[in-house]
Amino acid sequence: MQPLNAVREQRISVSQGTSRVSRDPTVVLTTVLGSCVACCLYDPRARIGGMNHFLLSDGDAADERYGLFAMEQLVNAMLLAGATRSSLRAHLYGGANLHAGLAAIGQGNIAFAQGFLERDRIPVIRSHLGGVAARRVDFRAVDGKVRCQLVDAPADLRPIVPSRRANDVEFF
Repeated sequence: MQPLNAVREQRISVSQGTSRVSRDPTVVLTTVLGSCVACCLYDPRARIGGMNHFLLSDGDAADERYGLFAMEQLVNAMLLAGATRSSLRAHLYGGANLHAGLAAIGQGNIAFAQGFLERDRIPVIRSHLGGVAARRVDFRAVDGKVRCQLVDAPADLRPIVPSRRANDVEFF
């Protein structure tokens, strides 16, 4: 993503359980996702956008790790900043199955986010969901432009076993 008008971009990290909203054209919201899901909302008319990052789909509505809290917090922050509900557009990212046996977490997060947006009548115009790889997401809030990159899995690292030598003594 190229900076607008050659102005240096300001990167703001959106970590688990948080959300950020901006109307600053130099701001790029960024996060890294595994089984978590991030929703990027923007209002193209008001040129306001925001991103959240939630860890789990089900749980206490007052706990920032859970989808309901994160989605309501993001929508409300967007409206308070001047967005119009009928103009909101969404992108969804994440929900990967990084470890065998944990597919239910990512899939649950995806289903929750899609259901929430459908119930709130916020159209999802772009998504990159599921799979087995982590993602890095960069979102320019004012215009809704996104770069989503898969993060390579680390190489299978094995310990290096020293060769056996007999009668090898080292003195200092």
